[in-house]
Amino acid sequence: MSEPTILIVDDSRENADILRRYLELRGYAVRIAYNADEAMALFDGVHPALVLLDVLMPGRDGWAVCRAMREHPHGAHTRIVMLTGLGERRAREGMVLTGADDVITKPIELPELAECVRRNLGADVGVSPGPSAGR
Repeated sequence: MSEPTILIVDDSRENADILRRYLELRGYAVRIAYNADEAMALFDGVHPALVLLDVLMPGRDGWAVCRAMREHPHGAHTRIVMLTGLGERRAREGMVLTGADDVITKPIELPELAECVRRNLGADVGVSPGPSAGR
C-alpha cells in the first residue's frame, strides 16, 4: 500500500516546514503549497488524502480554497482540516459552511496534530507511529 499524501497549505514557510518535518518523521508523504493557486494545482495533480489548510492567507483565504477543493472532481474523497487562530467557535462555523472535515486551532500542539491526522486518515494507513510513540 502506498503512503497517503498530505498537502499542507500555509503562507508561512516556517509553519509549513515545521508541520512537514513532523509529519515526515511519522512516515507521511507531504507536499506544501504557500498560496491558493499552488494549493489548487497540487490538489489537482497529487490527489492528497488529507489537506491541512490555513484559513488566514493573503488573496484567496482558506475558506475559499476549501470550497474550491470540495467542488473539484476528487474533492469528496479528500479530508480537509482547517488550521486557524480565529478561535474554536468561528473555526467550527466556518468548517460547517465550507465543508471542511475538522479544525485545529492555533497555536498547533504537535501531538494534537498527530492525533488529528490519524483520526482523519484512519488507523490503517501503513505509516510508523514516529520516534516518540509510547512515551
